[in-house]
Amino acid sequence: MTQIADIIMYEGNNSTFIWKHPVTDFNSLTQLIVHESQEALFFMNGQTLDLFGPGRYTLETQNIPLVGKLLNRATGDKTPFHCEVYFVNKVEQMSIKWGTDSKVQYMEPVYNFPIAIGVSGEMSLRVEDFRKLLLKLVGTENFLGQEKLVSFFRSFLMTKVKTYIAQSMRKNSINIFQMDENLTTFSEDIWKMLIPDFLAYGVSLERFFVTNVVKPDGERQYEKFKELHFRQYADVTEAKLNQQIGLINAQTDAQKKVIASQAEATKRMQEGYSYQQERGFDVAERIADNEAVAQFTNLGVGLGTMAGVGGAIGGLVGGTVNNAINAATQTEVPAPAQAKCAKCGAALNPKAKFCMECGSPLSNKCPKCGADVPAGGKFCLECGEKL
Repeated sequence: MTQIADIIMYEGNNSTFIWKHPVTDFNSLTQLIVHESQEALFFMNGQTLDLFGPGRYTLETQNIPLVGKLLNRATGDKTPFHCEVYFVNKVEQMSIKWGTDSKVQYMEPVYNFPIAIGVSGEMSLRVEDFRKLLLKLVGTENFLGQEKLVSFFRSFLMTKVKTYIAQSMRKNSINIFQMDENLTTFSEDIWKMLIPDFLAYGVSLERFFVTNVVKPDGERQYEKFKELHFRQYADVTEAKLNQQIGLINAQTDAQKKVIASQAEATKRMQEGYSYQQERGFDVAERIADNEAVAQFTNLGVGLGTMAGVGGAIGGLVGGTVNNAINAATQTEVPAPAQAKCAKCGAALNPKAKFCMECGSPLSNKCPKCGADVPAGGKFCLECGEKL
């Protein structure tokens, strides 16, 4: 006896895209239950009929107009009819793995050398057009899950992805050695190019990610350009580091000198002398070490310079230096002959008015002009009269 379903509902899991109900005989009293994010499609004699969205339905004529037109309904609408019911899960299904079955051959856009890479990642899919997917891919199958759907897409996916990878890298000039930092741009570019290809089968490519790029590590040509790429940045970085180190060393030396100068200044201040005085001490010490004034020029210090130093340092040091210089440079002038008393011949003090020996007055008057004449003088200092 033919089994007539009382309730028709989805019994698949979340990884299923399309599921066919196992019972195919129904009558007008059969209940159809469609959950959220699902659709149910009636299929009869190779034709798609009515499509039901979320809700609970009784299979009456008013609810299934297309089915009703094909049925020869008996009195009371209790005669069973044969029909296939397909449920579609329209939830976005994520983390679907994909990968190229062979390496992608292309010309590296920056360094222009041939290279082969492998690419893999994940994608998320959602059924967009139930009828199109059912007619193009499902056919008479009872079930369409993730693995089976990916197997359907594998051949065209491999062809398309390889082509789009090469186009994207060439268009964006993505360096093979900078691939990892451009994965987001790379993924979005390929995703946009793949969307129309999936929609042609009624499937929406919601997301597409490139998560791994297999580079030809170990190949001689690849390693050669890898080294050149590394040196391009390493040399610049090394030069910058050396420049910074040199600047730091110069700043350190300058700071050391500042600290040493501050220490010397503090020492002088505590001991009570200035920098100029300290230099004067050094000059005086060098002068004292020489055996004769004539050797001053051997020290590279001129007499004028020495006199200047003496004036600058002032005080005791300046006086010492100036006295030494004056004693060395000035020529002795003979002292003038001392006046004697005209009466007794004793030596006279120039300011004395009487002889200290005989008491004779030492100041006379000029007989011509009356000016005072020092004792012992032979001529008047005013008019030149001979005495």
